[in-house]
Amino acid sequence: MKQFHKLTALLLSVLLIAGVMAGCGSSDGGDIAVNAPAAGNRENEVNQQAYEATRDTSGGRTMTFGIQNYGGGGIDPAKEINCAWNVSRYGVGECLFMFDNAMNVVNTLCDTYTVNDEHTEWVFHIREGVKFSDGCDLTAEAVKASFDRLFEAGPSGSSAPQKYLEAEAEITADNASGNVTIKTTKPYVDLTKNLAYPVMVILDVEHTTDYDHAAIGTGPYIATNFREEVGYTMVANPYYWGGDVPYASIELLYMGDASAKAMALQSGQLDLAENITNINDLRSLQADPNFTVTIANGVRTGLAHMNMAEGKLLSNKTLRQAVLMALDDDTMCSITVGGLYTSGFSVLPSNLDYGYENLNDPYPFDPDSAMKLLDDAGIVDTNGDGIRELDGQEVILHYVTYPNRCLNDFAEAIQQQLTTIGIGVDLEIGDSARQWDSYQSGDFDINGSNWTTVGTGDPTEYLAAWCSTSGADYCGYKNAEYDALYEKLSTTFDNDARREIIQEMQQILIDDAVAIVHGYYNSSMISRNATIGGAAIHTADYYWITTEIYPAA
Repeated sequence: MKQFHKLTALLLSVLLIAGVMAGCGSSDGGDIAVNAPAAGNRENEVNQQAYEATRDTSGGRTMTFGIQNYGGGGIDPAKEINCAWNVSRYGVGECLFMFDNAMNVVNTLCDTYTVNDEHTEWVFHIREGVKFSDGCDLTAEAVKASFDRLFEAGPSGSSAPQKYLEAEAEITADNASGNVTIKTTKPYVDLTKNLAYPVMVILDVEHTTDYDHAAIGTGPYIATNFREEVGYTMVANPYYWGGDVPYASIELLYMGDASAKAMALQSGQLDLAENITNINDLRSLQADPNFTVTIANGVRTGLAHMNMAEGKLLSNKTLRQAVLMALDDDTMCSITVGGLYTSGFSVLPSNLDYGYENLNDPYPFDPDSAMKLLDDAGIVDTNGDGIRELDGQEVILHYVTYPNRCLNDFAEAIQQQLTTIGIGVDLEIGDSARQWDSYQSGDFDINGSNWTTVGTGDPTEYLAAWCSTSGADYCGYKNAEYDALYEKLSTTFDNDARREIIQEMQQILIDDAVAIVHGYYNSSMISRNATIGGAAIHTADYYWITTEIYPAA
């Protein structure tokens, strides 16, 4: 896989110190041995010496961070996928493993592991000296309890933990040895990658009473003072095992409107903001010496899934083909959203090493050919109202999305462009929770979102969205050849062979016109120099790297 840059908003949360002491009645008070961080070596990216010299170790620093509200602000990883991302992004919880910026798996709550030759029995040793933020010890049995609770509460929702670890897996724990053993009925190429996904975060099940807004994890922050549609107050976890926590407290403020975030930065209300997607605001901040703007190519694809379930308008392949041919992706990416996306036609970004250059786009922008295709198929406007009909039904597509990462801008542009070929669009722009609900219920024709494509180190989990046997296919897509390749991918160990399978799977999806691919997202992070110290924000377009803010080199 090619090395790539990634960046995003992740981070922060914490509780009042008095609340931290509750639960286990820690016998060692606040004097906690802190292990060296296991987050990977980033000395090639930052001036580590300057970082250590200038950081305020008094623990008195505070920061205000403007972010998008996903999943209503919930942090229960079993509830839905966005909540799983939240608990890790906010710095509340950690997994057994995580990825570094080069997509290498590094140990986190697990410090060593072994696997048998068949890749069906994995023994994970739980790092000693780690405590939850309530002062309770992280033990092997606590890890098992967290997994058990996840598999009891999570399979029916969008978290779908069975995508990362089969429900049939046998999990045992031994506190004496500190080992958690997982035995599976099928081989896993690398289970450590799956266990790095935020759904698999480890929480203190014994003492958590409010998973929605006060889940207890091992991360650097504790979530407290949740206000619906407003945010959280985060406080440093005094038990954090991974080194000094950068900020004593963080005000996490939900701000969905990109221009509102820009104005809040300029007025001093915010110190840090993610994903300002209004290109004029972004350029203004780039030109202002008071701010540091970081933009990096990511591994997210902006796309709109098309609902191909039986009885849906888009179950008609000709209609899906015409939709793709009517859309000017290059203009939308370069002009409509000001270059914040790189255009492309594959479900995987072109900067990943999965054969993009070998793929063929059979449906390039050609609105005249799109109209002829519809005419020849008898999908025509019979009553003169400007909207075509299919089997007696007007072709008006219900498009659900939310205003983040330019998704609403794409939706509005697509609505206009489809109108020119006689296809109507009923546009519903809500919040991310509504978008997920409609995705699961099937209450959509087009569903616009922005997905991380290699969340488990490669795109296997992401590609499950089109596998009819995966339990994660919400689009109603069924292709026996694709399903067979997906199953083959899950048991193929050779990297070159995996790349070939993934390339073949992509071409099938492209040929079957399963999704409107907007393009590949470029993330942005903007910091106020006066309060962050001219920082370059070194984060990744993932949940698994706790927010770290280093002084500029």
